[in-house]
Amino acid sequence: MAKPGFFSPLLFLLLFAIFRATLSTNSPDIVTDQTALLAFKSHISHDPHNLLATNWSSSASVCNWIGVTCGSRHHRVTALNLSSMDLTGTIPSQLGDLSFLASLDIRHNSFHGSLPTELTSLHRLKHLNFGNNSFSGEIPSWFGYFTTLQSLYLYGNNFTGVIPSTFGNLSKLETLSMYNNSLQGHLPSRVFDNLSRLQKLNLRGNQISGRIPKSLFNCKELKFLSLYNNLLEGSIPIEIGNLTKLQNLYLDQNNLKGHLPSGIFGKLSKLQELDLSENQISGRIPNNLFNCKELKILSLYNNLLGGSIPIEIGNLTKLQILFLHQNNLKGHLPSEIFDNLSKLQALDLEQNRISGTIPSSIFKCKELWYLSLNGNSLEGSIPIEIENLTMLESLDLGYNNFSGLLLSNNSLDGAIPECIGSSASSLVHLILRENNFHGKIPDNFAQACTLQSFQISNNQVEGPLPRSLVNCKDLELLDVGNNYLNDTFPRWLGNLEQLQVLILRSNRFHGQVGSSEVTVSFTRLRAVDISHNNFSGYLPVNFFKNLHAIREVNEKKDKPEYMTGIYANGTWNYAFGLSFTTKGLETKFEKLLTIWTAIDFSNNQFNGEIPKTLGDLHSLIVLNLSHNCFTGPMPSSLGDLSELESLDLSSNQLQGRIPTELTNLGFLEVLNLSHNDLKGPIPKGKQFDTFTNDSYIGNLGLCGLPLSKSCGNDDGTRTPATLDRDGVDGINWKFSILMGYGCGLVLGLSMGYIVFATGKPWWFIRIYERVRQRCAKR
Repeated sequence: MAKPGFFSPLLFLLLFAIFRATLSTNSPDIVTDQTALLAFKSHISHDPHNLLATNWSSSASVCNWIGVTCGSRHHRVTALNLSSMDLTGTIPSQLGDLSFLASLDIRHNSFHGSLPTELTSLHRLKHLNFGNNSFSGEIPSWFGYFTTLQSLYLYGNNFTGVIPSTFGNLSKLETLSMYNNSLQGHLPSRVFDNLSRLQKLNLRGNQISGRIPKSLFNCKELKFLSLYNNLLEGSIPIEIGNLTKLQNLYLDQNNLKGHLPSGIFGKLSKLQELDLSENQISGRIPNNLFNCKELKILSLYNNLLGGSIPIEIGNLTKLQILFLHQNNLKGHLPSEIFDNLSKLQALDLEQNRISGTIPSSIFKCKELWYLSLNGNSLEGSIPIEIENLTMLESLDLGYNNFSGLLLSNNSLDGAIPECIGSSASSLVHLILRENNFHGKIPDNFAQACTLQSFQISNNQVEGPLPRSLVNCKDLELLDVGNNYLNDTFPRWLGNLEQLQVLILRSNRFHGQVGSSEVTVSFTRLRAVDISHNNFSGYLPVNFFKNLHAIREVNEKKDKPEYMTGIYANGTWNYAFGLSFTTKGLETKFEKLLTIWTAIDFSNNQFNGEIPKTLGDLHSLIVLNLSHNCFTGPMPSSLGDLSELESLDLSSNQLQGRIPTELTNLGFLEVLNLSHNDLKGPIPKGKQFDTFTNDSYIGNLGLCGLPLSKSCGNDDGTRTPATLDRDGVDGINWKFSILMGYGCGLVLGLSMGYIVFATGKPWWFIRIYERVRQRCAKR
């Protein structure tokens, strides 16, 4: 019999091995993590770069997979980073099996659907980033179980509902970012009672309402607070002054009212950016605001602030952006303000009641790239020191009472200085419209021209369009409308690859339109207005074929995007105040959508048939070819213009029937086919049931609703019982016009008078005769 002491170590080792094998069988390990990740991979429906398809394989160690990090101690997955991989898919419940996971980052993808409750098993999670995906529904209340969480990013999704009160359990949270969702309701005051470590809170771009809870200001570690673009109301709490570490405060675009509490700014010595714009804040700007000497950005525009501009602004020696526009500020601009603002880059004081002259000290701010004093009562001349602003990109001093300078909406006159061309090498936007300038536009735009927009409409300039504009390779908008320019169509502008808006309306341009001389040919052009000129010939088929920006279907946007310039410190709407004829009316656009498209060739002398290729312009919204000399049928391809809202082909010589394909135009609001020679029944259904007689008047062969002339048969002729309401047979009316053609002007006018005497409108005779005479010249 063996001695007991001899076998006990062996027995111990055997039992330990059995225990370890049992533990390894029943406990999670790296195989569990691999299974969870493979389940995650199976829920990826789109992996355009094959990042997971080729790398996440059981033949390789999980810890070597792309985006996976393992801990050195337990060899378990501790971090998963799949950000910005363009992935599409959903989150499987198995992801909750990654029990050692401390960081999960899948931002900037297209994950969607709801979040599985199994994620609550991730009790070690410290950092969670689901930002910029497509998750929807309410934010789960079980997020409150992540008690170790330090940062939570849910921004840029489609979350709805209220902010869960369970967020108050996240006592270790330092960053909470849920901007650009559709969250509603009030800010839950209890949430902030326990978030003593919170340093960054970003809830901008939601629909949060009610007052700002005072408990929020118990989070005394806050450095960044953004609540802008919500529905918050009430006054600005004086308790903001408790946030002594605050560096960035954004409360703009809400419904906040009342005065700015003077006591809040004395303690905010670290504040660098303050934006309270687009509210209803009233009263004066408190002087102690200017004790925040770290301020770099101060934006209070579009409020109800009054009084004079405080001279103490000059204390903010680090200030870079100052936006006080659209208020009720009055008085003179204190010259002392600008003596110490050497770092100022953008100054906007437009639409106030500022009077007096521009102090020359403003031109000591040599880093200014944006300056707008538009819409005040400033007077006198512009100081010559303006030439010191060598970094200036955008200058707007319009709607004032200046006696001299090249700026919009003043009463400036004289010739345009030759220095315009040379200054284009530093300016990005040059707006001289609505003045009394005359003479020629200088033809000396430099090779280094940096202009993005050139607007000189509504002046008296003449001569040709300067060919040196072709040096402005970044030009996006050119508006020379309503002048006396005399030139052929500027085909050479087709070489400007960035050109999007071209307005030549109401000048003396002439000749044919074509683009055979250029290589690019207006590929990005999306709004072109050459109306009220003397262009002639056939419509250029190749011109329309090259309009790729209109031929391609516009991507639908969740939010409207406007034509703006992008700068280091924000954007600027430079396409304001443009006029287009749309839906029968001349409309001035304060902003121009990037998806807005229009072609206006009206009031010229174009002839021939309307080309079928126009039907390929699938994104076109406005088409106006009225008051020309077009003949032949209306192309049925116009029915392919699925985005079209306004179609005007009036006052031409179009023949045949109205294509039934036009009933496919579901967005068509305005249709004008009047004063042509169209025949047959008017199509029925959809938008065509909404149009009135005015859309078809002057087409004697048309019949059917809304006209009183019914269709007796397929060709639209009618019986004596279907005479129109004034008792004059349409055939006799048509005969009188034909007599006018055959017997000359005198007899034509005589026949016109006979018809007029029986009740036909006089303006129809006048329009028809004018069109006939214009086309006869061709």
